[in-house]
Amino acid sequence: MTTDGRRGRRLTATVTDLEVARQKALLVSVDTDRSGIGDADRSMDELRLLTDTAGSTPVATLMLKRRQPDPATFVGSGQAEDLADDVRRLDVDVVVFDNSLTPGQQRNLQELFECDVVDRVAVILDIFAQHATSREGMLQVELALLRYHLPRLRGKGTELSRLGGGIGTRGPGETKLETDRRRIMRRISYVDRRLAEVHKARQGQRKSRTAAAVPLASLVGYTNAGKSTLMNALTGAGVLTEDRLFSTLDSTTRRYKLPNGRFLLLSDTVGFVRRLPHQLVEAFRSTLQETVEADLLVHVVDASEPCASERIAAVREVLQSIGAGRIPEVVVLNKADLAEPVTFARLQRLYPAAVAVSSTEGTGLGRLSDRLSEQLAEGSLQVELLVPYTSGDVVGRLRREGEVLTEQHRADGTLINVRLRQEQASRYRKFQVSPQASGPE
Repeated sequence: MTTDGRRGRRLTATVTDLEVARQKALLVSVDTDRSGIGDADRSMDELRLLTDTAGSTPVATLMLKRRQPDPATFVGSGQAEDLADDVRRLDVDVVVFDNSLTPGQQRNLQELFECDVVDRVAVILDIFAQHATSREGMLQVELALLRYHLPRLRGKGTELSRLGGGIGTRGPGETKLETDRRRIMRRISYVDRRLAEVHKARQGQRKSRTAAAVPLASLVGYTNAGKSTLMNALTGAGVLTEDRLFSTLDSTTRRYKLPNGRFLLLSDTVGFVRRLPHQLVEAFRSTLQETVEADLLVHVVDASEPCASERIAAVREVLQSIGAGRIPEVVVLNKADLAEPVTFARLQRLYPAAVAVSSTEGTGLGRLSDRLSEQLAEGSLQVELLVPYTSGDVVGRLRREGEVLTEQHRADGTLINVRLRQEQASRYRKFQVSPQASGPE
């Protein structure tokens, strides 16, 4: 490992044997808010994982401090020259910034470094582009990429600046740059329309689910926290699981039977990350709507991660931004078998109501099921209903929608004592024997 002390820099080599087939990347983090070396190190560690997942090999990391970003190069002219020397010396193919760069800053740095320059947003978008598999996922990622690249269109020599003609394609004197911009705008409109159609179909599915009155629990959490593994352990869904960031993007929903006999819909959603690009939040809004409309959030946390509490805060920040901040939450400390005892004890003190599990070992899943049952029972009503035998289908529906406490067959019908959510109970008011017998628990 090597360190460079110029201008208060921390340049650290990260690998010795380079993978020939992969791009070599220099990672740069500029701390402009004086948040502390620990925060900067954690963010850089995450950028290293993101870059590796995107398909490039980080060969060195550079930590810088600056009071405020330089409008032209973000790092300032002197640091930019030093960085250019590092690029040539390390023979890197791409410089990856942990910060968001403006189109102008990115262009100026690329001209100076004579190699590709990307920011954190571009890396995350690239990963999403690689991992999207469904039609909806690919459309969402394409929309985010188009919106990211539109302001970054620029001329390259005369190729994008000479005048163009063409019947029905370009107006007299219109540059190729303007044509490219117009083409992207048309494509954005097309993708928007296709996503609107998908969103309409999703709304139909949600209406059917609402009519069935089956509660929805949405699995949320930081990327690579083990949401898909937990989903598979609980429901046998067979969702792809990899020890990589954003290994799955598409939403998966499965039925899960709770210990009290009630059914629950579990939905696995895209993982979150610090400073999730707003382009992705906008593009994935229809997918994230599953989270917004959930009755319960199952917040899966990697208990083996030293900065787990910071990741919990990052996830809650995203949830707040999409309108899901007030939904009841069950915190699940996953990978409990891999956690250091001190780290795990600290998490248990911070989140005493959390449930500890190991999705791979299958431990703690029974306690989690009980906790989900308890959480869904909060705010419910216990009602006594007399259902005539001519309405036998109602009894079957009650068994699916609620928690049946007692059931007795009488001459005039089935007397059933059941716990239901308030909006569900109102639909069975005509069968109630004593509507005021019990209130919310």
